[in-house]
Amino acid sequence: MLAPSMKRAERAQRIREVLDELIHDVPIPLAHQDPFTLLVAVVLSAQTTDKKVNEVTPALFARARTPQEMARLSVQEIHDLIRQVGLAPGKSRALAGLSKLLVEKHGGGVPRTFEELEALPGVGHKTASVVLSQAFGIATFPVDTHIHRLAARWGLSSGKSVVETERDLKRLFPESAWGKLHLQFIYFGRRYCAARGHDAAQCPICSFAARTVRRAAHASSAAASKRASASRSSATRRSGRGLRATNRRRVRASAPKR
Repeated sequence: MLAPSMKRAERAQRIREVLDELIHDVPIPLAHQDPFTLLVAVVLSAQTTDKKVNEVTPALFARARTPQEMARLSVQEIHDLIRQVGLAPGKSRALAGLSKLLVEKHGGGVPRTFEELEALPGVGHKTASVVLSQAFGIATFPVDTHIHRLAARWGLSSGKSVVETERDLKRLFPESAWGKLHLQFIYFGRRYCAARGHDAAQCPICSFAARTVRRAAHASSAAASKRASASRSSATRRSGRGLRATNRRRVRASAPKR
């Protein structure tokens, strides 16, 4: 049932209920063994499917599963192992560079702060958020292009930027749920809410939350109200004409005959 007047917080709560009902299990989609291999996998996942990353990383990790081992590989050697992923040349340089920095500045460990992670080559805010959440259990709400799209489609954020979307989602949902919701959004989008060729009216969430559906509901309601108003006005005019005709007949009937 459409709820065009639903407040954003109410919509967020209902969305969370649907996600909990439909998306029970939320395994981390990128195969990894520890914080470093997760960091590598997330760097590789930019503009590349998780499926492709999971196909490439076994051979890579067989050669280099630690920062020390990765740092000993040349950029070309890394590239040869990950050539199937998108943007492989840049990612090869990033993996070589971040591995050396982890060895030189962090004792071979993966840091646990945004500032330190984002200082590594190839690591942006989203990648740092994923690593902090999934490797260390730190409360973050990673927002990639898919979550950004869904949040805008469902009216949870304006869709102007991923920064604004992240801020809005953190305000709408409890901190304890951020990590799980991040993955629920991803899995729901894949199963029920495709970017193209999507029937919003049949979607378990878009059917009540999507902006296009809500705009259609508003338009339908406004049109119905306009039709009802026009009908009442027409009835009033007809009634007025009938009353005036009746009054004229009464006047003629009461007039003296000559």
